[in-house]
Amino acid sequence: MRGPEAFSHLLAQLNVPAPHLMAWISTLTEVFGGLMIMAGLFTSIMALPLIVTMLVAMFTIHIHYGFSAVKTIGLTPQGPVFGPPGYEINLVYIAGLLALILLGAGRWSLDALLSDRLTRKQSLQ
Repeated sequence: MRGPEAFSHLLAQLNVPAPHLMAWISTLTEVFGGLMIMAGLFTSIMALPLIVTMLVAMFTIHIHYGFSAVKTIGLTPQGPVFGPPGYEINLVYIAGLLALILLGAGRWSLDALLSDRLTRKQSLQ
């Protein structure tokens, strides 16, 4: 939410090589990959770099917090205060991306539209 510049500082603390470049690569992968998947365009292809991004995040950051969907660290008059998420959120995203790879984007996706057009074009020949 604070942009690639702030993210590059986090990556530098994790000793990631070329943190500025890697921050931009991961940000663009998540933004454009997410948009492509929402549109249903090249869904199976775009899911692969997003899975890699989730695996890197899981093994470098989230794994240290364990497997905990709700880790309450305090209670205020406004309600509970939750700690950082564990790696379960990464596993949920990876499972969803794997489902898209295996099942496809669906009948209302741009992938389906392009496939229908290609099938019609081939049947006319």
